[in-house]
Amino acid sequence: MSLGVSENTVKARVRKLEEEGILKIAGYVDPEAMDSHQIVYVGVKLKDMDYLAKGEEISRLRRVVSVGVVTGRYDLIVTVHLKHGFGHLEFLSEELSKVDRIESIESFIVYKGFNTKVPYITDEKDMLEMEK
Repeated sequence: MSLGVSENTVKARVRKLEEEGILKIAGYVDPEAMDSHQIVYVGVKLKDMDYLAKGEEISRLRRVVSVGVVTGRYDLIVTVHLKHGFGHLEFLSEELSKVDRIESIESFIVYKGFNTKVPYITDEKDMLEMEK
């Protein structure tokens, strides 16, 4: 099947969409297909209404896939991709504890996911382990 446009036209359109931040081409993985990987959702209730700044701050924490500002009893829902050597307790005590103005949290550990695909996260510690 042909689109009726040249390869160069398609490449130019894709490049433009990438430059505008509309399109990002990335590899996604199924965490359940990888040994010792797990997804956890963390509901976060803030002490104030600084949702956007706190969402941005949390999004930069190690192993965080995404953060959403939501309605309901939590202000933010955080998706975290955990793995052997950096589990739930490490995320809470080493990462989320850095964020102030959190009133409470509740974690939801995914035992079995369906259609769950997340970007493969490689952080500095992963890179050092791979270099050994």
